[in-house]
Amino acid sequence: MELRFIFLLSLWITTARSLYKIGIGIADVTGPAAGVTFLGYGKVEQTGEGIHLRQFSRAFLIEDSTSRTAFVSIDSAMMGDHIKKEVLKKLNEKLPGLYDTNNLMLSSTHTHSTPGGYMLHMLFDLSTLGYVQQTLNCLVKGITLSILRAHDKLDYGRIFVNKGELNGISISRSPQSYLLNPEAERAQYEHNVDKTMVQLKFESESGTPLGVINWYAVHATSMNNTNRLVSSDNVGYASVLFEQKMNPESFIGKGRFVAAFASSNLGDVTPNIKGPRCQKSGKPCDIPGPSCDANELCVASGPGDDMKESTRIIARRLFARAYELMVGKPITEIIGPIKSIHQFIDMTTEEVDYKTPGGEMVKGKGCKPAMGHTFSSGTIDGPGLFSFEAGSKSSNNPLWDIVTNFVPKPSPEQIKCHAEKSILISTGEVSETKYGNDFNYPLAWSPKIVSTQLAAIGQLIIACVPGEFTTMSGRRVRKAIREVLCKNSWCTVVIAGLCNTYSDYVTTPEEYKLQRYEGASTLFGPYTLPIYLKQYSKLAQALLNGDEKLDPGPEPIDLKSEVWSLLPTPMYDTPITRHNFGDCIEQPPYTAKLGQTVKAKFVSGNPRNNPMLEMTFLTVERLTDDLKWDVVATDANWETEFLWKTVSWFWASSVAEIKWTIPENTTPGLYRIRHFGYFKYFGGGRLGRYFGTSETFKVT
Repeated sequence: MELRFIFLLSLWITTARSLYKIGIGIADVTGPAAGVTFLGYGKVEQTGEGIHLRQFSRAFLIEDSTSRTAFVSIDSAMMGDHIKKEVLKKLNEKLPGLYDTNNLMLSSTHTHSTPGGYMLHMLFDLSTLGYVQQTLNCLVKGITLSILRAHDKLDYGRIFVNKGELNGISISRSPQSYLLNPEAERAQYEHNVDKTMVQLKFESESGTPLGVINWYAVHATSMNNTNRLVSSDNVGYASVLFEQKMNPESFIGKGRFVAAFASSNLGDVTPNIKGPRCQKSGKPCDIPGPSCDANELCVASGPGDDMKESTRIIARRLFARAYELMVGKPITEIIGPIKSIHQFIDMTTEEVDYKTPGGEMVKGKGCKPAMGHTFSSGTIDGPGLFSFEAGSKSSNNPLWDIVTNFVPKPSPEQIKCHAEKSILISTGEVSETKYGNDFNYPLAWSPKIVSTQLAAIGQLIIACVPGEFTTMSGRRVRKAIREVLCKNSWCTVVIAGLCNTYSDYVTTPEEYKLQRYEGASTLFGPYTLPIYLKQYSKLAQALLNGDEKLDPGPEPIDLKSEVWSLLPTPMYDTPITRHNFGDCIEQPPYTAKLGQTVKAKFVSGNPRNNPMLEMTFLTVERLTDDLKWDVVATDANWETEFLWKTVSWFWASSVAEIKWTIPENTTPGLYRIRHFGYFKYFGGGRLGRYFGTSETFKVT
């Protein structure tokens, strides 16, 4: 009898531990490598000129016996509902009925060094001179492929959660706003930014690690607005470091183990931990606040001496802590059902009862979207979207200059609704303004309808939020969800930032009053967060009640048919005189040492001809003992750089420079550098493929 009991108990434990099917996949989503403005800092002149780190989509699928959910972390600046809709359309062609709006979450890492032009709303596409179809195509194709690859790998496995403190990589960039939150509330927390990393670890039934997702609140802005190379920034490189550790024999983006460093409530958190200083004098400064001399900028930096070193340091610290959490103890197994729920809401029609810190109950409502003047000033990480001087409406953006005469003054109702905000652009009223014959111009500038979503994986609750929530805003959302779902049991709630919809920032009502950048960028006015608290409590209650089929809410408007662009399409390519495409016109040195950077230049075509999705613009290759060339690095490696430059605009002639900084663990021997690309024939737009190879050089 006793043996039978032990057998049944062990069988139950085994069954419980094998409850989940897990699938993990990764795919390339790198957009056009050159000629497209990066999305994030909003500088028109920050156009791409090559690649340092490729962008990837990392998909994690979890199924139990009745339900499934999919969380995808994407190396991109922002995310839009139209992207999710396109991905679901493609998924349903291959896997009908399995993935839908309720169970799919798309969360951006918020890197500021990747090509833009895919958000459709005018406010986000202004800096890229409008819509760029190629960027959107790369995102949709890559995200879809990562999910399909994950689905193909679905198999029984186990999930564990761990958490731990991580210091030395983040500080608040708006401590003044944070101090306006109630003292009693602030006293509950040791820091003015979240320092806890929460990590899920996925294992096969046999105990083989398959991947991790972790959430830690920090901006992906170690690479500043002078960078011109596509980069997944600090969190993207942390993913690469983890994956290289676990997949030592695989190329980046091709290994079995996948590590996602996902975004969280990062709205007021910077990785530039040296803080803001005047670039020349070194004096402390702030935006707005103590300013610098007219010929120098107030910029935060650190911990390295330059942005690349800072990115490397922050990434290594992120990776080191994540690896400790994966192999360390204690670690808790996730066991429980999977549930997910989603609802669109129109923020401009929502009303809420809000209890002020003083105990007074007030009625609030969501406003039509608007951006405040201090939004234009930017942050210590970089300038505002239009590079305005604070309080000005002049810009260096030609697209803005075209539409500036059509920007209406905010209505009295808008001014009253947004309270302390001094409105620079009443984005919610622009598209409502009529210009003769009922012509709406310009198009929608900001979203009104946003995505809200919750997913429960056993004891882990993921709050998928449509923007950049500040530290205290995220804490309040987590608390509201815990009060509903975790009253009588243990659970962990994480904020997944920039998820499905991007609708700028979300501050607390108290932080909003100061109208720093984050408050000025809180689109829907002072009661934005209370509306979200009400909504996520509602979603949590629906999950608790098993009512997972809520009214889906109002569908966002499809803007794809109405977008426009000032970005010209490359017409043709011509090789440099007396050369062919792929010719190596500058050779690497005959010998090179470990740690040295070697360079080679090639006659090239425009990278926008083909973004080389799932391919590479370069390889570094070593000659083996059996006289074969082994690839040791691609354009996804940290130690390589692919740089593209036009040498004649009229003839459309260009050169690609490839750099390789030789890692200290490189095997001595003979090496070569290769370049791959496409050129466009004159007339007709037909593409031709080319490649080039450098002379052999010796690494000693």
